[in-house]
Amino acid sequence: MSCPSPCPTPRHNVACSSCGLRELCLPVGFSDEEMADLDTLVSTRQTVRRGETLFRNGDPFTALYAVRTGFFKTSTSSEDGREHVAGFQMGGELLGLDGFDDDTHHCDAVALEDSQVCVIPCATLETLSLRLPALQRQVHRVMSREIVHEHGLMMMLSGMRAEERVAAFLANLARRLQARGFSPTSFVLRMTRQDIGTYLGLQLETVSRSFSRLHDARILDVQQRHIRILDEAALQRVVEGSQA
Repeated sequence: MSCPSPCPTPRHNVACSSCGLRELCLPVGFSDEEMADLDTLVSTRQTVRRGETLFRNGDPFTALYAVRTGFFKTSTSSEDGREHVAGFQMGGELLGLDGFDDDTHHCDAVALEDSQVCVIPCATLETLSLRLPALQRQVHRVMSREIVHEHGLMMMLSGMRAEERVAAFLANLARRLQARGFSPTSFVLRMTRQDIGTYLGLQLETVSRSFSRLHDARILDVQQRHIRILDEAALQRVVEGSQA
């Protein structure tokens, strides 16, 4: 698989059994013996610097990548060159699931900050899945979860006003951060407002106005990319379509 220049730097001796994110990633509900087998799954770790691409649309699908630290966005480009952000991935989430269909990636994965991923070679995953049926089931669950999440998001956003979309995005991000032990009420956005807009189907100006309204309503404190949720209940009321 082609890699960006400079190529991400690998580091060896990675163990799933000692990873603090393992319950958010692949290794869920395995015995000690199975965990020992699973430790052979991840052979390297790669560092991807901010702005670098982990894989590109059209690259051969050779591995899955578990985000250990950092933040990524996945995106596609239309024929006229416009970017569409398909999602944002953080620690404990998988990149590369798009390649399962035809062994080719169908999006770009770009690091939004200095990040580190665990490399899960497809050949090793396939071999180990034959010995550990629970691993195969877990991969299927992760893929199903991604499909359900994407469908649910599209259904939800289709009936929402701009401000509700932005509020739903922030509420979802807060929940994901909390699951990883971070503050759900004070965080820095790793993505730009342009990224948020293309993800939510909104113009940049509309995203900025929505942030300003939520700030003026004292639901959020917005200082450039630093966000503080001042009133979680009010934010949820906005998501549900009723102003505080």
